Amino acid sequence: MNVAAPRSGLMRGLYIGYMLAFFFYLAAPLAAAAIFAFNDSQFPALPWKGFTLNWFFGSTEPQIGLFNDRRLMAGLINSLWIGVIVSALSVVIGTCNAFLFERKSFPFKSALYVLMIVPLVIPGVILGISILVFSSMIANGVSDAFWWEWDFLRPGVLLVILGQLSFLVTITTLVISARLRKFDIALEEAALNLGASRVRVLATVTLPYLAPALFSGFVVAFLVSFENFNTTLMLVGSDAPLTITMYDRMVKVGSTPVLNAVSVFLMIGSGLLALASVFAQRPRRGEG
Repeated sequence: MNVAAPRSGLMRGLYIGYMLAFFFYLAAPLAAAAIFAFNDSQFPALPWKGFTLNWFFGSTEPQIGLFNDRRLMAGLINSLWIGVIVSALSVVIGTCNAFLFERKSFPFKSALYVLMIVPLVIPGVILGISILVFSSMIANGVSDAFWWEWDFLRPGVLLVILGQLSFLVTITTLVISARLRKFDIALEEAALNLGASRVRVLATVTLPYLAPALFSGFVVAFLVSFENFNTTLMLVGSDAPLTITMYDRMVKVGSTPVLNAVSVFLMIGSGLLALASVFAQRPRRGEG
């Protein structure tokens, strides 16, 4: 008997009603944002004035679309390449961390593991401010002592990458560690007994097994990097990513349908990447 199933008509009705209300609560704001991206109006609000794609492809005032808005496209490009760099670094470091914590024993291992988790529970604003203060302190000290200007430690792309890397490494480490924990180390031992070097075993046995987790870790890190706002806001310079560009537009101009168009673009892109990550993590034939 399924003890989790509702046992009466009333309970079943309440259960279904709760589920519908919950998913409506989640989906309604997204649906509203998507609908008004196609409204032929200057404002993302009723009444409906007709269907248009100008908020995506428009090139004349007052309907400059997303793909013709230079600031939004510059922010999108900045977010893309920052996300790719941060995600790639996170996967590399996360893989090293996974092997370290899953395969090695060393003093204070538990304490260091907890320390690695800490960035996930620290508010992004606090994390960003801490990194900014620390890097500025180093840059000011070097400038005062040697008259060298280390501008790379001032607000800018490098600090954004370092700031996001500080917590994204934790995420990729957890994802890859979970996969590595299921790996049968006897496969590596068999390959070593057959004469393969450790590097060859890593390249042909272990890493192929970890590939779904590596891909999923990259996707998750990229999505979190792309939408990150709190930490990025504290560290950003002149090359602002998309989230900061959208925030600046909201503050100066207010909500406009082109921001709804950006939201639709991001929802579709994020959904496709999330689906790809889910399919990559599906058990292969022969895996438990």
